[in-house]
Amino acid sequence: MHPVNEKRDVSNFFAHSQRQNPLEMFGPSSKKQIAFGEVHQNDDHDIAVTSLKRESRHGLLSEGFKLARDIFLIIVVFILFGVFFVQPVVVEGTSMLPELHDGERLLVNKLVYYKIQGYSWGHIERGDIVVFWYPNDPDKSFVKRVIGLPGETVEIRSGKVIINGNVLDEEYLDSAHNSSFPNLSPRIVEKHHYFVLGDNRDNSLDSRSWGLVPEKYIYGKAFFRYWKPANMGFLEHGEYPNQLPTPTPTVPVDEDVDR
Repeated sequence: MHPVNEKRDVSNFFAHSQRQNPLEMFGPSSKKQIAFGEVHQNDDHDIAVTSLKRESRHGLLSEGFKLARDIFLIIVVFILFGVFFVQPVVVEGTSMLPELHDGERLLVNKLVYYKIQGYSWGHIERGDIVVFWYPNDPDKSFVKRVIGLPGETVEIRSGKVIINGNVLDEEYLDSAHNSSFPNLSPRIVEKHHYFVLGDNRDNSLDSRSWGLVPEKYIYGKAFFRYWKPANMGFLEHGEYPNQLPTPTPTVPVDEDVDR
């Protein structure tokens, strides 16, 4: 026996053990060291599943928020579009036959006549189908066709409209609805006013009965029929092959007239 040698071996064993990680005595560690108090995700399968669920729930909430935001923006755009540019209206009555029928729904361009610092996208022209506030009751709105422009003299004789002595050729009229309306003596259209008629002259309350329409009451031009589907499409505005002469003022049109 060699007691000294045995003591040296034991001493070497403990010296080596103090330098080596006790866990490494049983084999190398394959896990990354983490700080005290931390929990590694791979240490618990439930933690991993919970984390995935949270991420999934967060993703769904994020997508839902984006969808709600997009829907809200679309609604806002439609509201602004309706307020400032296009407005739907419903035709009530038969005064615009055969072009418009009772119950049909139209889109009205509100921008076309809108003026900003004296500039407008377009001007009110003869033949335009316009929507306006009824002069005798601005809470009501009517749809009619523009016939007489400011400065013109309008007359109706034997079923024909006469502008400044020239017969107006109205191809959009139906003789079945224009056979019994009375004559109208010459009437001068004042500045910033318009003479309007329904296409169904036998059954229309218009400028013949309640007078001219102030320009400020005309708020849009009807341009598209979206209901009923059978008649869907753009409206037929008046076209006059024989262009009438430029209106000749017969009244002092430089004077504003309010009614």
